[in-house]
Amino acid sequence: MLAADPLLTGGVGLAEVVIVLVKAGITLGICLLATMLMIWFERKIISDLQNRIGPNRAGPFGILQTLADGLKVLLKEDLVPDRSDRLVFRLAPILTMVPAFITFGLIPLGGDFRDGNGGVIEVFGHRTLMQLANPGAGVLVILAMSSIAVYGVMLAGWSSGSKYPLLGSVRASAQMVSYEAALGLSVLAVVLTSGDLTTNGIVAGQHGWGWNLWVTGLVPFVIFSLSATAELNRPPFDLVEAEQELVGSFQTEYSGFR
Repeated sequence: MLAADPLLTGGVGLAEVVIVLVKAGITLGICLLATMLMIWFERKIISDLQNRIGPNRAGPFGILQTLADGLKVLLKEDLVPDRSDRLVFRLAPILTMVPAFITFGLIPLGGDFRDGNGGVIEVFGHRTLMQLANPGAGVLVILAMSSIAVYGVMLAGWSSGSKYPLLGSVRASAQMVSYEAALGLSVLAVVLTSGDLTTNGIVAGQHGWGWNLWVTGLVPFVIFSLSATAELNRPPFDLVEAEQELVGSFQTEYSGFR
């Protein structure tokens, strides 16, 4: 999968390994930072809709509130239920995080797409892409990762040894099957328009104004937005995490940093 990066076309040495590791670290850091900012943004929007102030203490505009909450959770006791499958219970959060990280690593974070450069930049004399990997079937890999993530949720619910997490995990698998087809078909329109399965090629295909965004992309965008919201279990598609029915769903028995 890394072979599509021009960095590795001339062989692999110490410099190439260091650059790949740095790119992986930057990708993980941006992924965690984006998560923190999106949680803050969601909380601010919900507070405005409910005529509340929302987070406003930690950092400017409360932007560090998510970081403060994360540190608080990190200091809490890490409990494992007596009736749980301990190995699977500990492994499930990792199985959920890895697909998200891989998906984010396939998205170009920048690059030079002018004059057919394909997003290639030069770092200390080495040509590389501003993404961790650019496989030939990148879109298919992203769709596969979104499907695999539900296994971590299923294992988390099953291994908890409690009925509420189990019911929530079963709902998660059913919801994934329901909306994955619509999600894939909406992405297919982008693939057909750009004529490329790589995420880098799709970004390069957006250069200029000749790719008919409003003609071919409006309906798939609406479908993708609804399907992605359902995949993320956000209201009104929060059947998996419905607190009024399932307490905390598949996360009920988890505490501490997990």
